[in-house]
Amino acid sequence: MIGPGIVDAHHHLWDLTVRDQEWITGEALAPIRRNFSLADLHPLVRRSGVTATVLVQTVCVPQETPEMLALAAADDLVVGVVGWTDLTNPGIADTIARMRELPGGRKLVGLRHQVQSEPDPGWLLRPDVLRGLATVADFGLAYDLLVLPHQLPAATELATRLPELSLVLDHLAKPPAATGETEPWATAIRALASRPNTLCKLSGLVTEADWQHWALADLRPYADTVLTAFGPERLMFGSDWPVCTLAASYDEVVNTAQDLTADLSGAERHAVFAGTAAAAYGSAVAAL
Repeated sequence: MIGPGIVDAHHHLWDLTVRDQEWITGEALAPIRRNFSLADLHPLVRRSGVTATVLVQTVCVPQETPEMLALAAADDLVVGVVGWTDLTNPGIADTIARMRELPGGRKLVGLRHQVQSEPDPGWLLRPDVLRGLATVADFGLAYDLLVLPHQLPAATELATRLPELSLVLDHLAKPPAATGETEPWATAIRALASRPNTLCKLSGLVTEADWQHWALADLRPYADTVLTAFGPERLMFGSDWPVCTLAASYDEVVNTAQDLTADLSGAERHAVFAGTAAAAYGSAVAAL
């Protein structure tokens, strides 16, 4: 079981000597173009009261998920892994079954794809993708939605078509926090949240704001929108470390999330910072 303390439901790790992260390009992202390991993360989580984490994929290659599962098998901090596999592969069921048998396979709690990079705004509704996602649901896995605001309608339709699939929205669908605009993002968020099989991560906000000059007030409209739309019982904290370090330290991200939820009751705060993560990622986490 996830113990007392905060659950960080969304972070990454990478080793550039093993595999390039081709998305880390340009001067702005140069600070994170280095290796990030669990050894780097451990002192950060200890200071912040985080006692369990969910490790999330960063690249769409089949080799990464077994590597993440092996890391999770060797470290009790990582209670879940959100990996990747090709949803359009007709043999997806066999692939997931094989991943479950790998070292750390019992910690496979979900899958994700970089849908935000797909040019087709309706990619999630393609017949071959829907077949793959139905298989994900059959295995009791969650599916993390890495989408942009214009892709939220397709995500909402997906939630309607596959009510048995638990959908976890990453980074609030990356709202335009740097400009302060809320529409049409907020309306699309409320539509997604109206589907009972959807959840949301309170993550990634600091890097959607002005990296150098953001303030709590810049983030609050977006946090308040998802708190109202999903409710604390369907909202979970995620650091998005180390990507978050472009705009804030790990401690700052944790403290900011706590400030944004300060008006909640104790039970509601427990949901955001621990309980929802366990519920979202199902029996694979609860059995740990």
